[in-house]
Amino acid sequence: MSAFIVLALAIVSRILPLSFHTAGLNFTAVGAGLLFFGARRSRWQTIIPVAALMSCDFYLTVLKYHMSFHVAEYVMTWAWYAALCLIAHGLLQRVTVLRVAAGVLTSALGFYLISDFPLWLFGSLYPHTLAGLVDCYVAALPFLLNDLLSTMIGAAVLFGAPVLAARLLHSEAGQRVA
Repeated sequence: MSAFIVLALAIVSRILPLSFHTAGLNFTAVGAGLLFFGARRSRWQTIIPVAALMSCDFYLTVLKYHMSFHVAEYVMTWAWYAALCLIAHGLLQRVTVLRVAAGVLTSALGFYLISDFPLWLFGSLYPHTLAGLVDCYVAALPFLLNDLLSTMIGAAVLFGAPVLAARLLHSEAGQRVA
């Protein structure tokens, strides 16, 4: 149940900031939410966050920004959402600081590389040259940094809070016995 609540909060974190200003800087709980969902749910349930984020992408593109929705521009991103859940399912079955850190880096860097490539390939903001691709990735660096920071904070809370709570309960129980 907690994985579904985290997924809902991740989607809200993606939509809500855009309701207050015109441009979001990718400071959301989506990466951490996908890592948490993937670690807690079975592989076949990966379709749930992917479908939810597909709906979110459609809503933001069509209803919020009033732009045309072209599936080809999103396919790689949606595949990344699924891949991240599957990676988390394998990587985070046993939670360690190193594994969570690897998940955070994989999430942010993977999203950066995968989501900006279709922007360059299908968009008209950058010339379809190697220099245009480099410009596209350089322009997206602030988004990468915010995604990395938000995923790191979110993952620390989602994966660290249960460990901290268990330690506190364990130490409290030990003090009652003594």
